[in-house]
This record gives sequence, C-alpha cells and structure tokens, in this order.
Amino acid sequence: MTGQLADNKDCVSPSEVASSIAKSVMPKKVRYGLLKMFLLAIAAGAFVAFGAHSCLTVMTGTIAVSWGLAKLIGGIVFSTGLMMVVLTGAELFTGNVLMTFSLFEKKISLLELLKSWVVVYFGNFVGAIIIAGLVFLTGASHNCNDAVGIITLSTATTKVNLSFLQAFTSGILCNWLVCLAVWMAACSRRIIGKIFAIFFPIMIFVASGYEHCVANMFFIPEGIFTKTLPNIVAASNLAPEALANLTWQGFVLNNLIPATLGNIIGVIIFVVLLFWMAYLKEEK
Repeated sequence: MTGQLADNKDCVSPSEVASSIAKSVMPKKVRYGLLKMFLLAIAAGAFVAFGAHSCLTVMTGTIAVSWGLAKLIGGIVFSTGLMMVVLTGAELFTGNVLMTFSLFEKKISLLELLKSWVVVYFGNFVGAIIIAGLVFLTGASHNCNDAVGIITLSTATTKVNLSFLQAFTSGILCNWLVCLAVWMAACSRRIIGKIFAIFFPIMIFVASGYEHCVANMFFIPEGIFTKTLPNIVAASNLAPEALANLTWQGFVLNNLIPATLGNIIGVIIFVVLLFWMAYLKEEK
C-alpha cells in the first residue's frame, strides 16, 4: 500500500504542471542574471549538439539497410541531448517558448520574455558552434572511410534547400513535440520518469525529420565546415547547385529563420494556448 501511494505521488496532474510552468518555473527563469542565463544557454546548445553529432554517427552505414531504421536509431540517440538539458537546468530556446504561459498569466512582461529569448538563443548558438568546431577539428568527418562526413554534408545540404514553407511547417511540428517532452518531464518527480517522458516525443521528431533551430545550429555549420574537404564533397555525389546553398547566408535565410519562426508558432498555438485555455483560463 505504501508503495502504491508513493507511485501516485510521483505523477503531477496536467493542471498542476500548467500552473507551475506559468506561475513559478518560467517567471524564475526569465529573471536569471544575464551571465547565468547566457552560460546555461551555452550548455544547452552544446548538449543538443552532442546529441546531433551522435545522431549523425549512428545513422552512418545504416541507410543501406533501411532509411526508416536509420532515422529511428538517430532519434533514439538524439533524445539524450534534451535529457541533459532538462536534468541539468540548462536554458534551451525552444523549451523557453513555454514562457508565453507566464505572459498569458501576466506573471512576466513582454520585454522580459524577449530579453530572455534573445540571450538564450545566442547562447545556444555559441554552444552549438563550439561543438561543431571541435568535432570538425577531431577529424570525425573521416570516420568510417569518410562516411560520417558524407552523411553530415548530405544532411546539411538537404536542410538549406528546403523551401521557406517546408522549414516553417516542419519547425511547427518539431517544437510541438519538443515542448510536449518538456511538459511531460515536468509531470514526473523521478529522474527515470523524466527520461522516458523526454525520450519518446524527441524520438518521434527526429525520426520524422522535423526542423529544430538549435539542432540546426550544429547540423548546418558542421556541414559548412565539412564542405571544405574536397574528398568528401566528391564522394557525396551532391549536385553543385544543391551545395551552392550550403553557406552561412543559406543557413540563416533558408533554414534558421523559418525553422525558428515555426518553432515559436508551433508551441504558442498547439501547446501554450491550447493548455492555457484548458487548464488555466478555465479556472478563472
């Protein structure tokens, strides 16, 4: 009987999660000092980049067996990145879109929200770029007879050749799942519960190939770095016109901006607004 009671206490109700995010968790985060906020954002960008690089590594060599299986394996590994973010308290931009809960509840101001988003976004970029640079310098692109470099180049090239609408809508679907993972993790007080809550939505988003702006802060710069290796470019058999967009300008205009906008809109509409109306607005 005691064990059953303990199990029941582990699970937090959805309405409690909504109230906690809106009135406690996010107002506290938005008022971190700038240095603390920026350092935690660098950590989160690095953690997501670790997951992204591992995703590329485990997908190498599996596509010949099954494209779908390769995506599934990549999603399994990538989920570790968000686990590290949540369990260490790091600041991830895509998760912090949930701060709009607090805005709706008038617990934070729009200026506080935007300040936090800007600091965390650029901190995530710094963290991701640090890992991208270090990974490139290790020569990891040449692993498995250049196969890791080829899949890195192919992944980045695909991302910078999406249309604005494709990247935007893919960003909506992506962060809908990411913030559901964060929400579900908050439903459990136990580490194992948080891990499983994060694992499945993140696995779905990666396996489905949706666009996550912070993950792309690693994927695409790593592809740009890899593009400087002629042997890998030649072995990739990618069309010159496709590779032409794999530049810093192509990264920002063709992927980062639409994916970021999609990441924001997806959460505000399908997570924050939906659950705010269901659990918080209704209470009033």
